[in-house]
Amino acid sequence: MSQYLDFEKPIAQIAQRAADYRAGGDEAGARHAEGAARRLMAETYARLTPWQKTLVARHPLRPHFSDLVKALVEDFLPLSGDRAFGEDPAIIGGIGRLRGQNVPVMVIGHEKGRDTAARVRHNFGMGRPEGYRKAARLVELAGRFNVPVVTIVDSAGAYPGVDGEARGQAEAIARATAAFLAAPVPVIAAITGEGMSGGAIGIAAADRVIMMEHAVYAVISPEGCASILWRTAEKEANKAGDAAEAMRVSAAECKALGVIDNIVAEPLGGAHRDPAAAIASLTMAIAAELQPLLAQRPADLVAQRRAKYLGMGRQL
Repeated sequence: MSQYLDFEKPIAQIAQRAADYRAGGDEAGARHAEGAARRLMAETYARLTPWQKTLVARHPLRPHFSDLVKALVEDFLPLSGDRAFGEDPAIIGGIGRLRGQNVPVMVIGHEKGRDTAARVRHNFGMGRPEGYRKAARLVELAGRFNVPVVTIVDSAGAYPGVDGEARGQAEAIARATAAFLAAPVPVIAAITGEGMSGGAIGIAAADRVIMMEHAVYAVISPEGCASILWRTAEKEANKAGDAAEAMRVSAAECKALGVIDNIVAEPLGGAHRDPAAAIASLTMAIAAELQPLLAQRPADLVAQRRAKYLGMGRQL
């Protein structure tokens, strides 16, 4: 059953009317109502605000790393630990073969978890220092064995707890970012939900960055930005929409700014309404972006990546 967001209530009402018609044996009425619901869905999603896109990006039924890796990779073998402190379940990494192409690939990504127990176990996708050190280790390993890297980015941010800071959160993110920038192999990053703060960029410094249509990408969450700019907690929720608007978090705006390279279309109503179709579109987009990079020399990849990030913002 669909989970409707607050701004989708009119759609939910029409969908319920269609269900009532069908339960009453009025198939023609049900089809008419379903058509009206689809039309309203298309109109609504054609004019989503940045804040509404943020809510869609956070929908609990959107595809997660575990869903995507099953479609993207065959014979996936998880690789754990940072070889310094321990394992971080918020950031998962491993090696396998790109499905249908027999190309080895290292896949690294945030896992938020599907139910309450899994979310707690994966720390809601908020990586700790050991997670980013593991990511750096796996990227360096991929470089030694000439294996391209694909990352799946979906995090509200790096874990902000005292223990994370005590173990060097900022240094770990910086080290991971540097490892990605220096990788002598192709790197593709896919922003699939939330791509917030250093928690995202720590595994998103790539040759090609693609973004799902209703994902969001920014230096801080809208709520975090609002709490800094407008101070009080009472204003935070009300101002989050203003912050999202000002930060230009949507895929279209990130593409216009040159922060990302391509947008992957989602099914009508978002990836959570047809996860299989969304996953298929994303896997095809990743394969398409990766193919031309495989023929490039390591030195050229590193040089082009460097130029890409040094050039960001200069045209504005």
